[in-house]
Amino acid sequence: CTVYLGDNLLQLFSVGQILNCIYFCTGLILILPCIDVFVKVDLRTVTCNIPPQEILTRDSVTTQVDGVVYYRIYSAVSAVANVNDVHQATFLLAQTTLRNVLGTRTLSQILAGREEIAHSIQTLLDDATELWGIRVARVEIKDVRIPVQLQRSMAAEAEATREARAKVLAAEGEMNASKALKSASMVLAESPAALQLRYLQTLATVATEKNSTIVFPLPINMLEGIDGITYDNHKKVPNRA
Repeated sequence: CTVYLGDNLLQLFSVGQILNCIYFCTGLILILPCIDVFVKVDLRTVTCNIPPQEILTRDSVTTQVDGVVYYRIYSAVSAVANVNDVHQATFLLAQTTLRNVLGTRTLSQILAGREEIAHSIQTLLDDATELWGIRVARVEIKDVRIPVQLQRSMAAEAEATREARAKVLAAEGEMNASKALKSASMVLAESPAALQLRYLQTLATVATEKNSTIVFPLPINMLEGIDGITYDNHKKVPNRA
């Protein structure tokens, strides 16, 4: 006989047999000694805290994972008649299922796919506890602990990956800058006056930084021209010796 008392439920047995009757009662319930036995069943959602489980992942990494399972009893008859201790059985099954599921995943999959793993564990638990009158509402993975040495190795690997990516980006920037300089040089080569204006603009930019020494770059062709003029003048001077 099933008696509903708010959030709780009393499952009555008479001479070892389940009575097929249902009562909604808020008063006194008569139990015959040595004949009737009652079992109190809580219909509210139960929180099952899974302690940290040491797991060897598929890529041979030792890690500790803990989680939490939320479930409720929807069939009091199945929860009382089909299993001795429904809460203890659900607790042990949750631990075993957590180890079995995570043992088939790599560490990167565990760290990146917590929601998918939690959904898989929830589906397996719900199917296994259906005969016990249990409905699993939610499964969450709380924390994933990995060894300190592995944390340092992962940090070094991530840093090396970032440095490699930064070097690639810098090289791409240099290549784009060289292409732009090549295009600019072709444009300036078509107009010598533009090159001279660019030269003067560069000098003005350097002068605004309050430098004590300014180096003036001179084109080589200008130096060759000055050298030619000096040589011609030297030839025009007569040798008085």
